[in-house]
Amino acid sequence: MTVTIDWENLGFSYMKLPYRYIAHFKNGQWDQGELTEDATLHISESSPSLHYGQQAFEGLKAYRTKDGGIQLFRPDENAKRLQRTCDRLLMPQVPTDMFVEACKAVVRANEEYVPPYGTGGTLYLRPLLIGVGDIIGVKPAEEYIFTIFAMPVGNYFKGGLVPTNFLIQDEYDRAAPNGTGAAKVGGNYAASLLPGKLAKSRHFSDVIYLDPSTHTKIEEVGSANFFGITADNEFVTPLSPSILPSITKYSLLYLAEHRLGLTPIEGDVPIDNLDRFVEAGACGTAAVISPIGGIQHGDDFHVFYSETEVGPVTRKLYDELTGIQFGDIEAPEGWIVKVD
Repeated sequence: MTVTIDWENLGFSYMKLPYRYIAHFKNGQWDQGELTEDATLHISESSPSLHYGQQAFEGLKAYRTKDGGIQLFRPDENAKRLQRTCDRLLMPQVPTDMFVEACKAVVRANEEYVPPYGTGGTLYLRPLLIGVGDIIGVKPAEEYIFTIFAMPVGNYFKGGLVPTNFLIQDEYDRAAPNGTGAAKVGGNYAASLLPGKLAKSRHFSDVIYLDPSTHTKIEEVGSANFFGITADNEFVTPLSPSILPSITKYSLLYLAEHRLGLTPIEGDVPIDNLDRFVEAGACGTAAVISPIGGIQHGDDFHVFYSETEVGPVTRKLYDELTGIQFGDIEAPEGWIVKVD
């Protein structure tokens, strides 16, 4: 079969591919799981995932390398994060080996849809875990479905890596102080839809959320993690129990220290002390890094490096990480899993 796709103009949208993975949890254990061509999940109308939000998901990518090979970037870390989310929502953990092997199986089955090297495109994988069964009342499900589907996606930045502006909205919180902010659950994203729409209506890329307790410290940027670069060569990211622990962020923390010689710092990022940063950005799986040009907070607009140009450190971090992901730069041990 020959796939006809305009690889240079892929966006970030759903595309039904031939195969996906599905496994069922019943009677206290997972079955063997299998690949299927059925893109529809058949579940009870009373499934707890539909009514009470007992569901979790992940996001990761497969990359085509220069020699034609395919590799995953730190899928074991996605498995571990999903396991932490499972613990928070009283869902059965998906074992790491099961998770990684299922990802590899989906990539192999849809290999023709992995974008060619050099296009900037990747095969995006969406693992999803949902509570199912005939349950009414707020309690955990007894049965679960774990599935992984995939789609080719393009380079996040159509015109290259460019800064955009973000809006701080004090009247909305992404998560409660002791809620599910550190878990990758759909409810966190549902809560961001309205403030995100309002920010975009004012021509900002997205919302920057402050800490829910005091509204004085930066926590997250849309659905990504914030980072700032100081004049003293520090790589600073917020630290809070209500922030989703980004695999991209922790990868950048490591690379900032061990490849660029920066000092990594996790701590408070007060909004009244943004002058300490000469560069800033948001990081996550979709864009890797989104450079932040400026931040609007009330009547104040703060510009970091530039509204039109990417800072030199941000550029180096982006090139280093994407070089590792596409196999052009040697990766730290254990970061890359080959799909053979």
